[in-house]
Amino acid sequence: MKTIDELLSEGAAGKRVFVRADLNVPLDGTTITDDGRIRAVVPTVKALADAGARVIVASHLGRPKGAPDPAFSLGPAATRLGELLGADVAFAEDTVGTSAESTVSGLADGQVAVVENLRFNAGETSKDDAERAAFADKLAGLADVYVGDGFGAVHRKHASVFDLPKRLPHYAGYLIATEVGVLKKLTDDVKRPYVVALGGAKVSDKLAVIDQLLGKADRLLIGGGMAYTFLKAKGYEVGISLLQEDQIPAVKEYMERAEKNGVELVLPVDVLVAPEFPDLKTKAPANPTTVAADAIPADQEGLDIGPETRKLYASKLADAATVFWNGPMGVFEHPDYAEGTKAVAQALVDAPGFTVVGGGDSAAAVRTLGFDENAFGHISTGGGASLEYLEGKTLPGLAALED
Repeated sequence: MKTIDELLSEGAAGKRVFVRADLNVPLDGTTITDDGRIRAVVPTVKALADAGARVIVASHLGRPKGAPDPAFSLGPAATRLGELLGADVAFAEDTVGTSAESTVSGLADGQVAVVENLRFNAGETSKDDAERAAFADKLAGLADVYVGDGFGAVHRKHASVFDLPKRLPHYAGYLIATEVGVLKKLTDDVKRPYVVALGGAKVSDKLAVIDQLLGKADRLLIGGGMAYTFLKAKGYEVGISLLQEDQIPAVKEYMERAEKNGVELVLPVDVLVAPEFPDLKTKAPANPTTVAADAIPADQEGLDIGPETRKLYASKLADAATVFWNGPMGVFEHPDYAEGTKAVAQALVDAPGFTVVGGGDSAAAVRTLGFDENAFGHISTGGGASLEYLEGKTLPGLAALED
């Protein structure tokens, strides 16, 4: 895989460089609530602009249905990118139409433009190879060189991720090079003890990575909504907590394998419960009750790990040489249910080894809860991509850059 440094050494001045970024940031209306993914691509964009390239930044945002939708415009992201670069960033109101063509043709050396949401075009995500290829051909017409730096999208076989690199000289940006380097530390020559903390809502999202980790990790700590399927598999009452009943047989099998393989699989010993899900807009006091994990009332919902579990998980992370954390421990967006996630984040900060926060909600939680990002070894920008890499899958976007 060639990197951006090779492009810079060859000379980028005057070249139209298409940077496939991941600007898929959370929005409240037009207000960006977490700009982490934009900040992550700044080093690549700045290096190219400083070298005199004409930089075209493209990304998806949300899940529009293959047609323009103002709710998913990249306009706010383009504005924020300009603020972070300290330079004007042009914005094209389409992706491959007249606005994009005129915006790109108007760039001078060292200038940057953002084109509108790639997913406003059906060809970006099409499962039809010909339709995707036709869109990739149009994108290729905008540029001379391709730089892949949208790690959060490399697990997608999309036109801008998989097909476009085949049509242009291609290089990995700084973010992708860093992410791949970090993930290799979690899969090859891992320093031990290797502890993995998994949370989030659905156990089904994590089954494949658990399957792989049962042969690699020393300890697995389970929290979040997915924990209740594990507790149910142990025969516990979980009340009205989030539960994937159809996954119980798989969970039981993994629990048996963990014991057989000598992997310590740690579940909550107490949880915070309430009769209903909290109001995340008003953040009105929820007044939860702490109960033992095997004593959840039938009319209550588990919404965070309890104080004894926080201590337990912190102790299991205290000696870790390598840590991977993906998924919050509870409904961290509400202050009454943020303590479990906060405790795990703090345990990572305190851990002596290499710590990786695995993207998505975990990365948002770290920033929302006020942690210094530099206190962690690495905060990934791609939760799904990170998980699929750890599962051992071939990621289309990385494979395209390696050709």
